[in-house]
Amino acid sequence: MVLASLGQQQADLGVLVRATERAPAWGRDGDGPPAHWSGTPAEADRGGDDRRPPIPTDRILAEATRVADLLLDVQTRVNAQIDAALADLLPGVQQRLGVSPDDAADVTGLVNARITGLSVVVTPAAVAAVVPLAEESAATTAAGRRAMTDVVSGHDDRLAVIAGPCSIHDPAAALEYAGFLARMRERHGADLEILMRTYTEKPRTEVDWKGFAYDPFLDGSSRISVGLVATRMLMGAVTALGVPVAAEPLNALTPQYVNGLVTYNGVGARNVTDQTARERVSGFSSVVGFKNSPEGSVDSAISAVLTARAPHEFLGVDSHGVSAQLSTTGNDTAHVILRGTKDGPNFSAPHIADTRRRLAARGLPEVLVVDASHGNSQKDHRRQPGVVRDLAGQVAAGERAIRGVMIESNLAEGRQDLDQAHPERLEYGISVTDSCVDLPTTEAMLAELAAAARARRQAG
Repeated sequence: MVLASLGQQQADLGVLVRATERAPAWGRDGDGPPAHWSGTPAEADRGGDDRRPPIPTDRILAEATRVADLLLDVQTRVNAQIDAALADLLPGVQQRLGVSPDDAADVTGLVNARITGLSVVVTPAAVAAVVPLAEESAATTAAGRRAMTDVVSGHDDRLAVIAGPCSIHDPAAALEYAGFLARMRERHGADLEILMRTYTEKPRTEVDWKGFAYDPFLDGSSRISVGLVATRMLMGAVTALGVPVAAEPLNALTPQYVNGLVTYNGVGARNVTDQTARERVSGFSSVVGFKNSPEGSVDSAISAVLTARAPHEFLGVDSHGVSAQLSTTGNDTAHVILRGTKDGPNFSAPHIADTRRRLAARGLPEVLVVDASHGNSQKDHRRQPGVVRDLAGQVAAGERAIRGVMIESNLAEGRQDLDQAHPERLEYGISVTDSCVDLPTTEAMLAELAAAARARRQAG
């Protein structure tokens, strides 16, 4: 009965889901189709095709809510059937093992003492069933992973650039930014492999908004199921534009909701020493990097790289959210990301040389990605162009260890505070977390990095 119900949900949602797989490539106020149109230019010119018109990008949250609500109903029924099956089967196991239910102690006050609620969430398998991976998205991810693997391994002499907002909070603005990067990829494809930073989870030093995946309405309502569905829809729309996606995985569950959509995963500075994070990415299908710790320890990142490159056996969950033992091959794309420290930057030529020596001493490839933001800019977006200028100079001079650069960029520069009581007051296209550079500045930095990659190639 539950499987039949899921099939009906697929039938109800099928056209809706396919309609999210295309996204705008035009500016918000520029020429072309109306703002937030998510079809292609050709479809706009001919009035669409024989399918239902695509979902406007500013309706993604509403449609994600509809999907989540339908799937939550299915999952509630699935859970009830699981409970009923366990209630039927476990007494027989207890009897065979000589265990009496009366043997169990009263655990009142011992378990869940600080848990105030437990809500059903959608599962990765159910979300994938009704928000399937489009052929265009699958092709983008496959090509992006091949390209990034070749860049990291040195088989491709281009420079990787991961650019985008510090965090995603507005799907419409994110897709407008993706349209900009699609144009930059066309312009600089011979010299740069450009990915979009599409981070919907935010690590916090203390307490703050945790990201679009966890609180998509920005109001503290924490509709996690909606956020997970919307994240998959959004990444599907970005990759359908031909723009590969980069993300930051914060726990064992969220990556499964976007399986097949992420080209690059960067493990953040706060998680680099987490043994479980190191083990998880050893099984990731994406290219992975580890940032140095906030205090500046590059050795922590190097240890993480060594761990992630090895095979592991560990406890995880499957696509149905059920506990499982996972076996991995190890991820040979793992590398170090230099992101600066709380005390200063670490992008200079001496820092690069020191990191190369440390990698070589541990028998690792001398491969680096450098973050132009965070500690390297001391969280001042106006310093990012200077960091990029220095890195471009090193690349042009022949430095081959630098395989990629990260940039925090948005439609408009700076940042703004999020008032969760009034999220409607936010300005369009401005970050709600770290400050970012704007599109003209990003365009100039990309041109500078492309020129540096050409110079390095020509120098042999």
